[in-house]
Amino acid sequence: MKAGSAIPLWTVALLAALCLAVLAWTTFGFVVPFKHETGQAVLDTYFAGYDESAVFHMQKLLDENETAAKLLNAMYFGPELIFPALLTALLFLVFLRLGPIGSWFGRPLHPLIAKAIYLLPFIYGISDYGENISSLIAFGNGASADLAMHLLPWMTRLKFASLAICFIVATRLVIARWLSPGED
Repeated sequence: MKAGSAIPLWTVALLAALCLAVLAWTTFGFVVPFKHETGQAVLDTYFAGYDESAVFHMQKLLDENETAAKLLNAMYFGPELIFPALLTALLFLVFLRLGPIGSWFGRPLHPLIAKAIYLLPFIYGISDYGENISSLIAFGNGASADLAMHLLPWMTRLKFASLAICFIVATRLVIARWLSPGED
């Protein structure tokens, strides 16, 4: 019996479906209307990253457009409250479902490296929530807005980097399981 076989496939599929539903809610309920209202994308969607000048420009845009500010605020207090948790759980369950970590790469791994791989989904989740909190602070009028403005681009980069690494590792694990003889 494989270590991850205790996790039913339907649980992983259900989490994946929930992630897609919340992503659709975010996209069609907030990101598309925000782009329609302002002509600009939400900073959370900049896969290549952005710098502090983009954050400053977004602050100015939100100060001038109350509807866009309300949309962004509603997005952070709506789907963005649950999406990072759902995706973190999905990634973690995928890693668990793929079995014992020591056999992932065909040779024994140092125990700390093995545990660090299981932490990758949580790094994503924490950085996504950190990005959301930084956005709320940076686009508010509080005293910490300047600090959040400097932190926000780094949180976005960490979020996408950890997410990319999770997808690469998960893909590698699926391929390794598929190619290994005698595995289900």
